[in-house]
Amino acid sequence: MFSEKQLISELHYKAIRSSGAGGQQVNKVSSKIELSFNLEDSQVFTEEQKERLKGKLHSRLTKENVLLLQCGESRSQHKNKQIAIKRFLQIIAEGLIIPKKRKPTKIPRAVKIKPLKSKRSNSETKANRKKPNLD
Repeated sequence: MFSEKQLISELHYKAIRSSGAGGQQVNKVSSKIELSFNLEDSQVFTEEQKERLKGKLHSRLTKENVLLLQCGESRSQHKNKQIAIKRFLQIIAEGLIIPKKRKPTKIPRAVKIKPLKSKRSNSETKANRKKPNLD
């Protein structure tokens, strides 16, 4: 499918300060990680795979076809980097999945006949309620 090691080597990381509540000692450590991946410059994917990823990830890509992910879940920069890489690989793997074509199924004959039978019996029941014609 694709080489994970080569793909990871194409990633760019940037450490930024985490947002959120805190006191006097807040925002002294840049533990949040911003991962960026340029889809156009990638050597890992073929042109067909790049087009598929552009189509599936169009809402996540910037105008320059750069995928940006941020992770600030942990207090550790190293853990945040691992989490971001894991998420990135999952997004790419899901983006490369080719959906199976749907085969339309044929409606069984019994399913077509059943409502007709019930309709016929219902009409017969209603016809029996009428007064008989004595002519």
